[in-house]
Amino acid sequence: MWIFPNAEPWVWGDRTYLMGVLNVTPDSFSDGGEFAVLEAAIAQAHHLAINGADLLDVGGESARPNAAAVSLDDEMQRVIPVIQAIRQGTAQAPPLTIPISIDTTKAAIARAAVQAGATIVNDVSGATYDPDMLTVVAELGVPLVLMHLRGTPKTMQQLTDYGDVVQEVGEFLQQRIEAAIAAGVSPHHIAIDPGIGFAKTPQQSLELLRRLPELKALGYPVLVGVSRKSFLGKVLDQPDPKQRLWGTAAACTGAIAAGADILRVHDLPQLWDVARVADAIWRHRP
Repeated sequence: MWIFPNAEPWVWGDRTYLMGVLNVTPDSFSDGGEFAVLEAAIAQAHHLAINGADLLDVGGESARPNAAAVSLDDEMQRVIPVIQAIRQGTAQAPPLTIPISIDTTKAAIARAAVQAGATIVNDVSGATYDPDMLTVVAELGVPLVLMHLRGTPKTMQQLTDYGDVVQEVGEFLQQRIEAAIAAGVSPHHIAIDPGIGFAKTPQQSLELLRRLPELKALGYPVLVGVSRKSFLGKVLDQPDPKQRLWGTAAACTGAIAAGADILRVHDLPQLWDVARVADAIWRHRP
């Protein structure tokens, strides 16, 4: 269970929780630049919150394949004003109490974001890029999402040689869980993410979705991010990420059936409908 101020407790297995993507970057793979201006970012935050998001995931550095690294100062200038404006409100929009995750691999960004009002740290490197990340998260006392990734966004798609992708992803995540706990992060604050599409071929991404119960067996809530991703484009022969909504819906349904606890999505309210129906089938939700 995760508990946040001014929100219902998150009870794992009760229903699927939706993480709405709020990229405030100029170069994200499917919506780069759309929300880089503060007013647009705040409008999108309200759109996601009104239409079913349980959580907003604010990111200031793209992790798409071949993305360039972003300096700490640039990332700070992108994400902190947005988090502050979501929490404090603006002349055009009232404040939101919805939980916010900061999508970052930098401990300094995580600290500043939580001080500004974020409530979760979402680290796509599994807290391997910054040696201070686990200590900082433990000190902040907030939940942490650990994702599997090899290399960097520039190199990851050349690092897809696995013997058994599910086994090796599971081993990495188990190691990162143990490192987080050793650093003082509460086991009750940890979630894991197999990193669909990150250092994975399309077939490996599909294999991870098929065998998701093997990762659930690690005993931690599982976040799955399939929204608009290139493996769906391969299946659908669809190069435009924004035209992959129904493929995303199918992949999200499969992930819920396999036990996913959180879905990271772009398209709301459409994916809210998908999650509610899938929960009614597999989680016996009314």
